[in-house]
Amino acid sequence: MAQPSVQIDAFVNRMAAHFPHLPTDGQGRLIQALARFQCSVQPRCALMIRGYAGTGKTTSVAAFVATLKDFGTRPILLAPTGRAAKVMQSYSNCQASTIHRLIYRTKKNPDGTPNYGLAPNTLENAIFVVDEASMIGDFAQSENSPLVNGRSLLDDLMEFVFTGENCKLVLVGDDAQLPPVGETESPALNEDKMRREFGLTVATIRLTDVVRQELESGILLNAHGIRLLIDQQQPQRPKFSITGKNDVHRIDGNDLQEYIEDAFRQYGEDQTVIITRSNKRAQAFNQQIRHRILWREEALEVGDRLMIVKNNYHWLASIEHIPTQLLANGDVISVTKIIKRFKRYGIDFANVEVEFTDAPHFHPFEVCINLSILSSDLPSIPFMQLQALRDTIAEDYIDLGSKSAILKAVKGDECYQALQVKFAWSMTCHKAQGGQWESVIVDPGYVTEDSMDLEWLRWLYTAFTRSKSSIALLNFSDDFFE
Repeated sequence: MAQPSVQIDAFVNRMAAHFPHLPTDGQGRLIQALARFQCSVQPRCALMIRGYAGTGKTTSVAAFVATLKDFGTRPILLAPTGRAAKVMQSYSNCQASTIHRLIYRTKKNPDGTPNYGLAPNTLENAIFVVDEASMIGDFAQSENSPLVNGRSLLDDLMEFVFTGENCKLVLVGDDAQLPPVGETESPALNEDKMRREFGLTVATIRLTDVVRQELESGILLNAHGIRLLIDQQQPQRPKFSITGKNDVHRIDGNDLQEYIEDAFRQYGEDQTVIITRSNKRAQAFNQQIRHRILWREEALEVGDRLMIVKNNYHWLASIEHIPTQLLANGDVISVTKIIKRFKRYGIDFANVEVEFTDAPHFHPFEVCINLSILSSDLPSIPFMQLQALRDTIAEDYIDLGSKSAILKAVKGDECYQALQVKFAWSMTCHKAQGGQWESVIVDPGYVTEDSMDLEWLRWLYTAFTRSKSSIALLNFSDDFFE
């Protein structure tokens, strides 16, 4: 067996060879750290890579994945959302999955009801690489989360990874982005917390040097300026530089429809998004796009792009070719066929065929959709309304007699299990986080001096860094520009 130093040197040389350019000093330090990490025999070994936009995180991770393959080590690529997994897959040229599709499985209780739990990790000597780790929350999971057991997604990910024999973990993220909803920081990028609560042998590498070529991009140049304000912890109005930058545009409401139409033609519907501050504004943008640009009149039509807003385990339970039963909050699907529209309990429903936009290798599958939330400004159906619907459906099964039989019938009813979805051409920044689009339109809403706090800067930075090719700043006042 080669000595560790020889292994490290060989890994460093091979990884550097996978870079498309000469690594920066920061990337050089990262290469050394990854080589030592890959050769480490420490228990529960983990490495955090924290890097800002433009510092070469994706280039570094892609080179690391390629080098692992060269040395016969299996990389397992994960991300919190389907779109983030799709982005990871594209830059690494390696299959990536959402966290929940890999680690959760559904089992049957003795009474036939579903019971959700962790799948066994049967992998050996695998290295898990989790991108967009800043999105992974540590709140105990609610009824809208995969497991209702007082645990968080972070808890379950750590247990899954480290029950595999000699498995290791790399967490990649940008801590200038928005933290998970309801949290003040990104727990998965907090080294002290991860060491204390999960017993990890963990180190952190920060990439802070922006790759020179990246600053030629107006998008990253301005994102870098916002990030510097975040670093200073003194929130103030950013000043955007757009002169001579053909990838940053300033538009107002009168330009919006023509701009979206051009973006759809140039980049496609799936590569264009409006990021806004509220569900109400996202709803208004989505309806305008459907009616004025796509000329769709029905409440739901073939081609509509939908984001799931509440977890659902029902519709994939009997589909063998998809490895999970979870249709997760944040997953994006596209309607491929309208099977039937119907009204029941005063609510409009539709049976439709859909497919995952981030996983085209999965075949289309059928679901029932609750259409009421599509036309609502609310982010999802309120709990009391769902309770009322459940009670109304239960009356149809009253002849079954026992409460347990009635409850089982209700839980299997297509109207009770109908998917909750919103249109996905416009969304809040938390919903967009983890994804990237060729064309992004940023709508800040009504901005006052008092509202431009640190959280707002994180919101703006996150929105900027969703764009790959073109960004449009909608209705920003003159004060924002140099």
